[in-house]
Amino acid sequence: MKANEANLLTLLNGTKQFILPIYQRRYSWKKKHCQQLWDDIVRIGENEDLPYHFFGSIVSRSEGTATTPQFFVIDGQQRLTTFSLLLSALGRAIEINDVEIGTDKEKIEDYYLFNPREGSEFRYKLLLTKHDEDTLIQLLEDGEVSDNDSLLVKNYNFFTSKLKSDNLETVYKGIQKLQIVDIVLYSDADNPQLIFESLNSKGLELSQADLIRNYVLMGQERDVQKRLYDTYWYPMEEKFGAEHSKRFDIFIRDYLTLKTGQIPKIKEVYENFKRYMPDARQLQVLEETIDEITHYSAHYVRIALPLETDSEFRACLEDIHALNVEVAYPILLGIYEGYTQGQIEKAEVIEIFRLIESYVFRRVICNLSTASMGINFARIANVMNKILASTASETRPSYLFLNDLSIMFSTLFGVHRFPSDDEFKRDFLTKQVYDLRVCKYLLGKLENDGCKEPISVGNFTIERVMPEKLTEEWEAELGEDWINTHEMYLGTIGNLTLTGYNSELSNRSFKEKRDHEPGGFRASPLRLNQSLAEAEQWDAAAIVNRAQMLSEKACKIWSYFSLEPGPRSQ
Repeated sequence: MKANEANLLTLLNGTKQFILPIYQRRYSWKKKHCQQLWDDIVRIGENEDLPYHFFGSIVSRSEGTATTPQFFVIDGQQRLTTFSLLLSALGRAIEINDVEIGTDKEKIEDYYLFNPREGSEFRYKLLLTKHDEDTLIQLLEDGEVSDNDSLLVKNYNFFTSKLKSDNLETVYKGIQKLQIVDIVLYSDADNPQLIFESLNSKGLELSQADLIRNYVLMGQERDVQKRLYDTYWYPMEEKFGAEHSKRFDIFIRDYLTLKTGQIPKIKEVYENFKRYMPDARQLQVLEETIDEITHYSAHYVRIALPLETDSEFRACLEDIHALNVEVAYPILLGIYEGYTQGQIEKAEVIEIFRLIESYVFRRVICNLSTASMGINFARIANVMNKILASTASETRPSYLFLNDLSIMFSTLFGVHRFPSDDEFKRDFLTKQVYDLRVCKYLLGKLENDGCKEPISVGNFTIERVMPEKLTEEWEAELGEDWINTHEMYLGTIGNLTLTGYNSELSNRSFKEKRDHEPGGFRASPLRLNQSLAEAEQWDAAAIVNRAQMLSEKACKIWSYFSLEPGPRSQ
């Protein structure tokens, strides 16, 4: 290893090429990072007393050729790329404004952006990864790219907008003062992965996905790296889209949970992955593992993004998403795998999804811990994964996996339990559900239960029949105990419905809400409003009666598990 303090322009000058290995992450600097760089450059450019500004380190591995020395960048790609964008924008600004500042566009390009005597890809001082390479080359060559969503384009345009005829000399002075620490690895004894991890531990913003990608690719020969990346990793990143890093961290956590039965902390996914696959240099094992991860990633994007195209599966997943229950994803990954391998039939998959939904929603109503739910799902996911693996070559009777899941739910007690019908009904009647995030989901499920043409409740608002602010007329409607009635039942299910006329109904009397034209309960097409349309008075007894009716329906929608093989009774 060789480390030297160096001027950044001096580092770039001369025939050489910095290459981003395929395992590196995409360019990710945003406007705030460019603004900080710009402010620093202007500050030091204006201040003659400041001799230099430290711009960080560039860590690379020397793998030179006879004519063009090549350096594979281990750390510093964000700085190198952003600096190249600024230099290119500066060169064009000098040409457009026709000013003399001690350099010009041709010099900037020939010294710092291109290797002018080299052809093909050796022409460029900096080559990025597959996602960004073409965009950077187009910017450097032409200054224009049609992809306005690219961070490269946005940051290039940012610098272009900042460069004016009266600040070009200041900017160039500031650029000349940028210093870096140039760290070059020359021997096999310099382990790039350990250096990469060490840099990450000192606070650089590298995702768990970045670390994992480096771990599985960095130790391989370049041709193997390219094959593994092109065959597995790049298609997986494309599935996840622009936000793949954040999602990928969570996906790997859920994959490891499925495989191990333990939930890694999101900041410890990389360390857990290394324990799961301790030797990334065993190519056969490595490739089998990456192949499986890529395979499961297709399930994950269907579940989480969501990209499911099957309407019945999608309806199940939308309800699970409404409950914000990502801790269930490890089980869903396993079930999707069983389905794609032909081990679980579609109807059974839907039953399993609905049983998971019931477990989660009943626990919400009964105010049971979500933390314990995650532990339960991790254990169940791992057991289900082992069952699927052990019976991969067998033909199992229909609904046997559903029965396996029901048996596992039956073993949960205390804070881990699956609430019974009696417990669920009791809490369903009295829980203040109005303020719950899942309130509209709850009302939508009640409205669409058994409906062949379900409606979207997104355009409706939640209506409290007995309003928050009581008029004298409402106090009379509720009776002598109106204070307790209002306090006990305002946000409970018996007093809630859906309407498109919330502002019109407001705190009108019950009979006015019922008979109002348009938008009253009698004019409403919603089935939730039928019992309200038929009511003559709205008091504690009416609220409780409606809640009891809805609780019976709720027990069928979010049904309890059955230990009898076959579909659950609906």
